[in-house]
Amino acid sequence: MQVPVFLSVVYAKYMSIAVIAALDAVFGGIRAYMEDNFDTTIFVSGFVVNTLLAAGMAYLGDRLGVQLYLAAVVVFGVRIFQNLGIIRRYLLKKY
Repeated sequence: MQVPVFLSVVYAKYMSIAVIAALDAVFGGIRAYMEDNFDTTIFVSGFVVNTLLAAGMAYLGDRLGVQLYLAAVVVFGVRIFQNLGIIRRYLLKKY
């Protein structure tokens, strides 16, 4: 079953930043699971807080006339690639 989701173009920047933050939390959760350090409470709270913080930063930047969302893109992008590198090394050592 498909549920069509229509968002205004106005919210596209906020949603894209929120998705990047959510991906960061997901890859961090995968890394923690592989390291036997996964905690559901930490994962869910990080997922929600990171997503809201990133979208809030993008909104605040729009209100101030500053491209503040770029800071979130850089920070979460770096963290995603770091987590992917650690996951990759773990998988290569395991297999």
